[in-house]
Amino acid sequence: MARRATTYGRGGPLVYLVAAAVVAVTLGPVLYGALGGFRSNEQLARDPAGLPDPWVLENYRGVVTNPDFWRYALNSTAVALITTVVAVLAGVMAAYPLARYQFRFREPLFLVFVLGLLFPAAVAIVPLFILVTRDLQLGNTWWGIALPQAAFALPTTVVILRPFLMALPKEVEEAAMLDGASRVGIFWRIALPLSMPGLVTVGVLAFVASWNAYLLPLLLLQGDMRTLPLGVADYSTEHSADTAGVLAFTTIAMIPALMLFLAMQRRIVSGLQGAVKG
Repeated sequence: MARRATTYGRGGPLVYLVAAAVVAVTLGPVLYGALGGFRSNEQLARDPAGLPDPWVLENYRGVVTNPDFWRYALNSTAVALITTVVAVLAGVMAAYPLARYQFRFREPLFLVFVLGLLFPAAVAIVPLFILVTRDLQLGNTWWGIALPQAAFALPTTVVILRPFLMALPKEVEEAAMLDGASRVGIFWRIALPLSMPGLVTVGVLAFVASWNAYLLPLLLLQGDMRTLPLGVADYSTEHSADTAGVLAFTTIAMIPALMLFLAMQRRIVSGLQGAVKG
């Protein structure tokens, strides 16, 4: 029985076969786009599934020397950073009382954030457009995009951070209060450092979601304020005949979010595990 349990835990051939298929389906389009950027349009037309022969660097060189690309990238970076900072700060300040304080309607209030995970952004597009452009006068600005995106990232942030904050030992807070620390001091000096894995997790998720956002920026941004996903769509439309150039543009646009996610993948996994255990 013990041997069977061990073999099952390690996974059989079917498990590895399914995992390999999932990896192939996931990475296949990415690799095709990256390699396609090193080919000419003539190579793509002659052999769509072939490897670069010879390798062409002109497509990627044309993207990195294109000033429009860097303008799009600047806008995406600014919006993503603002979204991340606002979502993490607001999320941890909302999750802390829901985790550490006992008050009436605490659980129903947390349930509101849980239900927010089921609320699609597309449903609120028209009200958001009216609110941001007419009432807040933030149309076609970084803040006009970042604030709604942070609001939609808030449920995920609160749901992930609350277990971290609930798992903090009460003895640490009591000792800090005996030393004269205030509630605010405990929050900033104890709660935040100890919940850093969760903060990194929600920060990366918020950044990547903002970097890849398309629908809300499409509705609210115009001209020089457009972000990188919109830039990819514009470039694809303007250079529809240049398939290799479009693949190169798309590949470079994916790199920042992909590198951030890969660099932080262990922290993300540990953060999610801590949230589940909590």
